[in-house]
Parts: sequence; structure tokens; C-alpha cells
Amino acid sequence: MTCWLHMLGLHLLLLPTAPLAAGCPARCECSASTRTVACGRRRLTAIPEGIPAETRMLELSRNRIRCLNPGDLASLPTLEELDLNHNVIAHVEPGAFANLPRLRVLRLRGNQLKLIPPGVFTHLDSLTLLDLSENKLVILLDFSFQDLRSLQRLEVGDNDLVFISRRAFAGLLGLAELTLERCNLTSLSPESLGHLRGLGALRLRHLAIAALEDQNFQKLPGLSHLEIDNWPLLEEVAPGSLRGLNLTSLSITHTNITAVPAAALRQQAHLTCLNLSHNPISMVPRGSFRDLVRLRELHLAGALLAVIEPQAFVGLRQIRLLNLSDNLLSTLEENTFHSVNTLETLRVDGNPLACDCRLLWIVQRRKTLNFDGRLPACATPAEVRGDALHNLPDSVLFEYFVCRKPKIRERRLQHVTATEGDDVRFLCRAEGEPAPTVAWVTPQHHSVTAASRGRARVLPGGTLTIADTRPQDSGTYTCVASNAGGNDTYFATLTVQPAANRTQGDGHNETQVGVRFPLDLTTILVSTAMGCITFLGVVLFCFLLLFVWSRGRGQHKNNFSVEYSFRKVDGPAAAAGQGGARKFNMKMI
Repeated sequence: MTCWLHMLGLHLLLLPTAPLAAGCPARCECSASTRTVACGRRRLTAIPEGIPAETRMLELSRNRIRCLNPGDLASLPTLEELDLNHNVIAHVEPGAFANLPRLRVLRLRGNQLKLIPPGVFTHLDSLTLLDLSENKLVILLDFSFQDLRSLQRLEVGDNDLVFISRRAFAGLLGLAELTLERCNLTSLSPESLGHLRGLGALRLRHLAIAALEDQNFQKLPGLSHLEIDNWPLLEEVAPGSLRGLNLTSLSITHTNITAVPAAALRQQAHLTCLNLSHNPISMVPRGSFRDLVRLRELHLAGALLAVIEPQAFVGLRQIRLLNLSDNLLSTLEENTFHSVNTLETLRVDGNPLACDCRLLWIVQRRKTLNFDGRLPACATPAEVRGDALHNLPDSVLFEYFVCRKPKIRERRLQHVTATEGDDVRFLCRAEGEPAPTVAWVTPQHHSVTAASRGRARVLPGGTLTIADTRPQDSGTYTCVASNAGGNDTYFATLTVQPAANRTQGDGHNETQVGVRFPLDLTTILVSTAMGCITFLGVVLFCFLLLFVWSRGRGQHKNNFSVEYSFRKVDGPAAAAGQGGARKFNMKMI
């Protein structure tokens, strides 16, 4: 008997003694030091009775509570945190939280709420976090949160939301973070977001929104972090969609945009972190980020990147981290950067890298660059396939990381004379190590590359094709073959002669009026000779006509007689001449 009493006394000594133990509800656990009452997973259908009045944290998650009525929590004036996650609460009566002036955190995640009636959150002047995610909410009515002036973080994701009224967020003057995800929203109302003047972070995830409008975020001057994730219908970011924002962090991931939104990014000079990962972006053009002078982190992982043009990262003077992992890149040249000296972390793993001279700058820095534990490896040539750049010995550098300057193989002069409307082509085959890229420069100093679209295009082998030639296409074309080792040039000329008659696409013949023919020395000499011959022929014809006319005016002749009498002279000579007067005739024409 004494032994049993001794064991009973020892058992009583081992029992925890806490001031809250006497008032702890059945099936709950209470802690005096933290003033916490934990009643999770107890299959409760209502708020339990007997909760100590000095409780600061009440945990009622994963029970079967269906409704919250006024007075259920009235005896807990010091309550600061209330967890009602994953119950089956379908209705909250106005005034259910009326006597909780110190409540800072209210969690209602994973319930059956379909509507937030007005007055539910009155008198919660100290509330800073409200979680309404994973409910059945369909609409947010006007002034649903107007009494939550101290609220800093609001979670309303994973609901059936189809509409947010214009004044739903009215009164949330101190809200710093808002998350909207997995809803049925098809658009964002600028008027509803315009009430969140103090909003600092906005997360928009898993939404069926197809476009970002210019006015969406214009009334959020304090927004610094914007996250857009899993918008499968978004195909383009409009140039003015980010107007009015001064973001420091922007994330647009898992959408369907196919190009870097360079026009929209030009207005974000304060951006320090940009994430464009997991979008079907195949190319980064030159100068895409030139205005982001404060950018320190750039993420373009998991896209379809195959080409990064030279000077694509020009302007990124403070870049520290660049993530290009899991793409289709065969190389990353040093001339794509403004400067590689600021780069600290580089992720190019998961790309089919060609280990040649274009990657020499990475190999030379392989001991100081941070690859974040993901070492990039060579895909070609076969001799070093699978070898990590970080582990390559110095002896390999002179064997595989050496460039051979491009050389254009056929340098025969190409001069093509075509008629307007014809299609012409110029060959330009170049070889080098690595394989050079070929571009053509037109007489108007326009560059034509393999990515160009229009009448002039460059085929994969470097051949320039010009469709539907016109007289203004005439001139000298320059082929430029370039790689990391240098470049080579070649010239070709084109002369396009205008067509007098040209058949239009609709089947009608149209006479071209006022065609301008090119002038040269032969044309001038021939024209002058023809003019002189014509002039001389006209003059000769006139003389001939006058001659014939004068000869054929009639058979009579106009004559007149002139009688001349000599003066009298003394002497014999005079006597001898007196025999008669001398006469002669004169003909007039």
C-alpha cells in the first residue's frame, strides 16, 4: 500500500502546473508562458467554452466550426491572434469580432465563405493581417474592409472571384501587401486598386487575364514590388502598362509573352531585380535593358533563348547576378555586356554550350565567378563534351578556345542588271571558327540580317534575296561576315531598269507615265547626232522647195529695156557715133 501511495505522489509531482491549466477547455492544450490555447484537430463544431480571458493566441484550425456569431469571442479582450483555418465556416455574423480590440492576426483560410457582409470586420482597429484565401468568395462588395485602417497584409487568393467592386478596398490606407491568385478574374479594375495608395507589394498569380492596360497601376505610386505569375493568356506587355510606377522588383513569369517588353521597361529606372523566366522568349535584341542602370539581378531562366545579340545587356552597369539557365544558348559572348567586371554570379547551366573562343572570357574567370553550385558544361566539340568549364585545364584553352577570322570564299564580282519587278540574289558564303554570321548593308545603309522581314532577306547560307526589285534598289550592297575573331566584307552591285508597262496583280495592264531613263555618254551623243541630222535635213528641204517654186512660177519673164544715150562729143569720133542709139536688156528675178 505504501508503495502505491509513493508512486501516486510521484505521478502527481510530474504533472505540469500552469496558471491556465485550471481554466483550459476540454480537449485543448494551454500554455501559461505564451498564453496560448491550442484546440486544433479536435473536431469542434463551435468555439469551446472556458477559454481563459487572458489568452493571446487561440488556435482552432482544422475543426468543424460552421458559423461565427456575436458573443462567441466576447470574453477574450486580450486576444491578438486567431487561427480558424480549414474549418467549414460558411457565415460570419456582423459583430462576431466586435470585442477584440487587440486582434492583430485573423486567419480564415480554407473555409466556405461566399460573401463578406458589411460590418463583419468593424472595431478591428489593430488588425494587420487578414487571410481569406481558399474560400468560395465570388465578389468583393464596396467597403468590405473599410474599418481595417491598420491592415498591412491581405490574402484573398484561391477564391471564385469574378468581380471586385470599385470601392471594395476603400479604407485600406495602410495596406502594404495584396495577393490575388487562382481567381476567375478576367480584368483588373484601376478604380479598385486606386484606393491602395500605400500598397508596396502586389502579387497576381494564376489569373486568366489577357492584357495589361495602361491605367491598371497608374494610381499606385508607392508600389515597389509587382509579381505577375501564371497568366497563360498574356501575350504582350503594352508599352504604357507600367506607367506611373517606380518599381524596384518586377517578376513576369509563366506567361505567353514572346519578346522582352523593352518599351515598358524603359520607364523603370529604379528597378534592381527583374525576372522574366519561363516565358517563350527566343531572342534578346540589342539594347533591351539599356535604361535599367540600377539593375542588379536579371533572371531569364527556362525560356526558349537561342540568340542573345551583341550589346543586349548594354546599360546594365551594376549587374551582379545573371541567370540564363535551361535555355537553348550555344554561346554567351563578352560583347553582349556593358561590362563583365561587375558580374559576380552567372548561371548558364542547362544550355548546349559550344566551347570555343566566345566562352573564353568565362573560362578565364572560372575561378572567381560564382556558378551557384550549377557548373556549366560543354556540349561541343566532342572531345570535351560533358566537361565542366570550371574544371578545364589551362592546356585546353589554346586548343579549343581559339577563333579563326571569317573568310568569304567566292570573291568574284557580282553585277546584276534586272528589270523592275524581278527577283535577284547575291551569294556570300563565308567560313570561320566559330561559324560566322552574315549580314548585308544596302545602298541606303540599312542592315539586313537573317531575322529581317521584308523584300530583302538573308538566307541561312548568307545569300541575299531581293524580291520585286525597284529602281531605288540600285546601288552597291556590302556583305559582312563576322564572328568573335573578326570580320570580312564583300561588295556586289545591282542595277534595276524601270519597266514601261507592268501588269498589276489584278490582271490589268497599266502604262507607266513619265518613266525616267538613265542618262550616259552614248545616249547624249546619239541624241545630239540625231538632232543635227534632223535640223540639216529640214534646212535642205526648205532650200529645195524654194528652188522648185522659183523655177515653176510661169513661162513669161519680166524684162525691161534701158535706153542709154551717149553725150555729144566734139571731133570725128562724135560724128562716127551718130549713126543711132545703143540699147541693151536687163532681166529681173
